[in-house]
Parts: sequence; structure tokens; C-alpha cells
Amino acid sequence: MLLPCHLFFRGYLRVVRGCTLDVHPTENALIVQYEVEATILGELGAPMVGERKECQKIIRLKSLNSNTDISSLAQKVVEECRLIHPSKLREVEQLLFYLQHRKQSNDNQEKKCISSRDFKSYQGMELDEEASINNIDEYVELLYEDIQEKIRGATLIFQLARNPDNLEELIQNETVLGALARVLREEWKQSVDLATTIIYIFFCFSSFSQFHGLVTHFKIGALCMNIIEHELKRYDLWQDELQKKKKKEHEKSFRKYQSLLIKQEQLLTVALCLLLNLAEDTRTELKMRNKNIVHMLVKILDREDEELLLVVISFLKKLSIFLENKNDMAETFAVGKLARLVPCEHEELLSTTLRLLLNLSFDTSLRSQMVQAGLVPKLSSLLADEGQRQLSMCILYHISMDDRFKSTFADTDCIPQLMKMVFDCGEEKMDVELISLCINLAANKSNAQVICEGTGLKMLMKRAVKMKDVLVMKMIRNLSQHNGPTKSLFLDHVGDLAAQITEEETEEFVIECLGTLANLTIPDLDWALVLKEYNLVLYLKDRLKPGSAEDDLILEVVIMIGTVSMDDSCAAMLAKSGIIPALIELLNAQQEDDEFVCQIVYVFYQMVFHKATRDVIIKDTQAPAYLIDLMHDKNAEIRKVCDNTLDIIAEYDEEWGKKIQTEKFRWYNAQWLEMVENRQMDEAGEPFLYEEDGESFIGNRDILERPDLFYSADGIISADAAISPEFYTDFYSGEVLLSPSCALRRGFMKAVKSGIL
Repeated sequence: MLLPCHLFFRGYLRVVRGCTLDVHPTENALIVQYEVEATILGELGAPMVGERKECQKIIRLKSLNSNTDISSLAQKVVEECRLIHPSKLREVEQLLFYLQHRKQSNDNQEKKCISSRDFKSYQGMELDEEASINNIDEYVELLYEDIQEKIRGATLIFQLARNPDNLEELIQNETVLGALARVLREEWKQSVDLATTIIYIFFCFSSFSQFHGLVTHFKIGALCMNIIEHELKRYDLWQDELQKKKKKEHEKSFRKYQSLLIKQEQLLTVALCLLLNLAEDTRTELKMRNKNIVHMLVKILDREDEELLLVVISFLKKLSIFLENKNDMAETFAVGKLARLVPCEHEELLSTTLRLLLNLSFDTSLRSQMVQAGLVPKLSSLLADEGQRQLSMCILYHISMDDRFKSTFADTDCIPQLMKMVFDCGEEKMDVELISLCINLAANKSNAQVICEGTGLKMLMKRAVKMKDVLVMKMIRNLSQHNGPTKSLFLDHVGDLAAQITEEETEEFVIECLGTLANLTIPDLDWALVLKEYNLVLYLKDRLKPGSAEDDLILEVVIMIGTVSMDDSCAAMLAKSGIIPALIELLNAQQEDDEFVCQIVYVFYQMVFHKATRDVIIKDTQAPAYLIDLMHDKNAEIRKVCDNTLDIIAEYDEEWGKKIQTEKFRWYNAQWLEMVENRQMDEAGEPFLYEEDGESFIGNRDILERPDLFYSADGIISADAAISPEFYTDFYSGEVLLSPSCALRRGFMKAVKSGIL
């Protein structure tokens, strides 16, 4: 048990109890929390009056870094701080070790760069005398004197406010902040130095969220908004005056302007820092937005002062997470102004700018502005900078998601740098951002050619096969979809890809390999040899069974079959293996999935080109019947493939040709047939379709069985509904004339087909 520490004075006893240690949340410092029990002693040493007070002491560790000897530093802390008992040495070491390895968050880094201690001093703030908290009342009295004395008093108070330990005591003096707020409100236009110094003081309070209510109480935030608006208007006036000056006067006026500009930018910097701190409360931030804060900030982006720009961009980054603010930035073309800062020598300014651009890059229209502002080559050049690589890559990834912007990468050094990074990874896991960007870029033909230059494709294949890397294989799959010289390069890798299609490999990897092979529509590729050598027919057939694998894998198998079916010998091999019935069974199971239906129909389309498979499809399966049912599917792509397939079937098989013709006739003339069957006509109207007793000439028979409906009376179609070859010759030469009734019906059918009726 620790003994309490007793400190004796004349008639006074102070006892320190309950010492506890913790780390500072943001700084390299230890916080010592303790309780002081003070007792006034009588003449005989008996206690008369007692009081307890909770206190804390901050021990700042300026020398602490990654190379510091923790044991030595802990020993020094315990020796120099009497509040810490030597028995707590081990605890001090643990806390110091934590501080040494604690990573600062991005927010802390940004706040550090706008800390009041890091602001550059400006003329009029420095004084020879050192402020003391005991003389605070004297400093307040100076605020009631002339301007120079007010500046001196405010500067001395600012010296005190810079030390966070003094803030509590300053608050307890009720007149200090009230007097400062009054002077700022009444005389900020009289002196930039005075306004800047007082805002500095309130900024020190705003750095701690528990004091935000106090700053808001004096309406300092609203006053800062007014000051910023006024200074921006003043800046515009200065610009106009400079332009009006003659050449001789311009140089003198420009020097004066530069001096005024330095002070103004210092004022804008601290005012915006204060507002940025207050904006932690979203309600306060909304009030700022309603007063046009975004437009003000974007206007300041034209300035050159890096410290001011850092605060402005940090503020915009915070605001950009809200849709309304993001839209304001789009309207004011903030991206174009930010582009000039990429790259820049100020590392923190560049990093903050990239973070803001990353937030904005989620919007399609703003991505377009980035491309127009020339950011793609600028960001590409930053890939060589390890400190900015991650942010640059993320922004480029967002830009690459739009197909219209993919081609802009081909003319930069982006792709060579990305390929170097990919190959430098060796057997280590690749960053997701890196490979994701590569996958997007590979979907563009121009980019694909750059990627595959030299040994690019060979190295990618080597890594994908060796590491079983699904994402690299996805990139290769995108490369394989482009016709031309790029696709021909894959001839050397067909065997490697086919060898991966086994039950032992993971489905995700096999899907990408199948997809890559399915893209290889190369005339010189002997698919029959590939299927035999790697025993793929059995694998493909087994995977067609509904439920045998994930739908994505089964779909890739169907697409692969469609590709190899273009080869005559492959199509025959697949037909003999019984794949066609398996496809029909799969079609029944997946009839609600348009992608499955379209790809299966495409397989039939490829197979009907070859005699061997055409006969199997037409004579041994019900595939044509399924195709007729799908002829009127709501999906346009399915209808198109069905029509093309049925046209080929009708050309080679007379029986199916009649059925297809009948169905097409029924479909295209459905409205006219419905009118003929259902419409009741009176005798005076149209007597031609009805007998005198009202009975239709058609009767109860199927209307399509009526030979006269095929216009046999005109000699166009014979009684068996077959059209003679001579008819086409006469028709196209203009020698065939339609009878009035025939012409009328043709006109009606044409109107129905065109949607007029």
C-alpha cells in the first residue's frame, strides 16, 4: 500500500492521494490525475479547516520518438515528477511504449497542421514582455484603451491562451472573453492585427469541444463568417484598383498590396480554422452552408498561400461528405481549381487535396470534370510517390469505372507503372486497389495493347497460374475479349488455361479461366484438340446439370460450349456426347433467367450451322419447338438469336419451315385474325364474310387452315400454301399485281406490324 505524500507549510498541510496515470488522447504526453487534500492547522497542530480538490498534471514528452529508450525515459519521468511513486515505474514504461507505437489518425494529422502553435507569426503580434496569468486583469484593462494598447492586451492574453492549462482559468474570469468579444464585434474593421489576435484567442478555445458552447455563446462563428465575406470583397476591390494603376504607380501599389495580402490571409486562415472546429457540430455546419460557406472556400482556392489553402481544402474535405455541399462544389467548378495543386511540393497540402478529390470522385459528373482538368496524367505521375500512391490509385480507380474515360489512360505512363507494381509484388499478396484498377483498364482495347506489350501477358499468366490468383485471372479475362493482335497472343497460353479447368480447382478461379477461353474466337485455334487433350467434354457435360455447381460457373460452361461449337468437329463431338439434351434440360430449369436462355439459344444457333449437329437438333430433339416458344420473348436479344436460328432451321427442314411460317403468320396477324373471328357485322355493313343468315364463311374451322387466306385465288400461293420460286422472280421484277382484296389485306398487315393499328 502506497503511503500518502505529505507537504508541510506554516500552519498548512497538503496531502496528495490516489495518483493515477493515463496517456494524452492526441499528444505525446502523460496525464497524471490526483487528489489534493488541504488542511489548515491550528497553533497546536490540530486541523481546523479542510478541503479536497481533484487535479491533473500533463507531462509532455517532446523527446519521445521511435528510437527512444523507453526504460531510461520512464526512469527520468518518475525521478522528476514527485507525484508519481517509484513503484509505478513499470506502468509508466507500458504507457510510454503505447505512445511510442501509437499511430496518429488522419484527422489528428490534419488538426496538427492547423494548430495555433504551428501558425506563422505576423507583424504586430510579437511582444518583448512575457504574459503571466496573475496579471490577467491588467491585460483586460488594456482592451479599453486605444488601438495599439488593445492589440498589446489581446496579444498578451493570446500568449496565455496558447497554453491549454490556462484556458480553464481564463474562463473563470468572466470579463475576459466578454471584453474580447465586444472589441472584436465593434472594431474588427479598424485593425486587421487586432481582429486576427482576438480570433486567435477564440480559436484556442475552439480547439477543445467542451468550449464550443462558450464560443457559440459570444456568436464568434457568425462574426467570422461576416469578416471572411467582407475580406473577400475587399480582395476583389484591391484587384480592380491594381488593374487601373498606371505602369509607374503599379510597382509601388503592388508592394503595398502584397503587405496587405499577407495580413489578410493570416486573418482568413485563423477565422476558417475556428469555423472548422465549430463545424464538428453538424447543426452549426448547416448554418455555415446556409451562409454560402462552400462558395467562399472555393473562391479562396485561387490564393497562393499554402497554409491558407491547407485550411480551406481541409474544410472542403469535411463538407464534401454531404450531398448538398458536393453539389455546390460541382457548380463552382472546384475540381478545376484543385487540379493546379496536383502535384505540389507541400506534402500535407497535396495529401489533403487528394483526399478531397477522392471524396468528390464518387460523383460521375465530377469525375468528368477531373478528366477535363487533366488530372489523369497528373495522378499517374504521383504513382511513383509512395506517400501519395494509395490516394492517387483510388481516384484513378474511380475514374476508370467509366468506359468513356478508360482510353485516356493509354496516353499516360499510368499502365507501365501499374504493371511494374504488379510484377514487383512477386509472390506477396497484391493490394486490392492496384489489381482493381488494372482489371478496369484491361477492359479497354488500347489499354490492353499497352498491358500486353513485351512479356506483359506472359508474366500475368505466370502469376495467375502459380498463385491461383482470381483477380489477376479476371484481368487476363478482360484482356482476352479484344479482337486483333491482343487476342492472338493467347494462342501460347490456351493449354495453361485449359489445364486449370478441373474439379480440384476453386470455382472462382475456374470461372475466370473458362471465361477467358470462351473469349478466344481465333480461327487458328484447334478446339477439338484442346477438348480431347484436357478431357473437357465430360467436365462441360457434368457441369450442365442444374444444381451441379454455382449458376455463375454453369453459365460460363454454356458460353464456353457456344465458343467451341463454331468448330465443325467440336460441334459433332459435343452432339455425340449428349450435351444437347442436357442444354434443353438446363433451359427448362433456367427459363426465367434471360442470360441463361440467351446463351443456350446461342449454342443452338452455332450448332445449326454444321450438318451433323443440325440434324441432331432438328430430328432428335425438341429444340426447334423451344425456339418457336421463345420467338416472341420480351427480351430483344433472345428474340434476335431465336429468329436467326429458326431461319436456318426453316431453310434446311421443310416441315419445321411450315410450322415456323405458320407461327410467324399467326403472330404478325394476331390482331387481324382476332377481328375476323370475333367481330359481329351487320348485314348492311360488310356482307362478304357472312352468309345471309349471319353465319360466317369461315365457320368453326381454324382460320389458318383456309387455303383462300393464302391468296391462292390470285395465283400467289398454291393450295398447299407453298410459294413457287417463279413467284419471287416475277414479284421482284414488278410483274406480279395484287388483287384489290389482297392489297387491302397486305396494307392492313403492314399497318399492324408497324404499330399503326
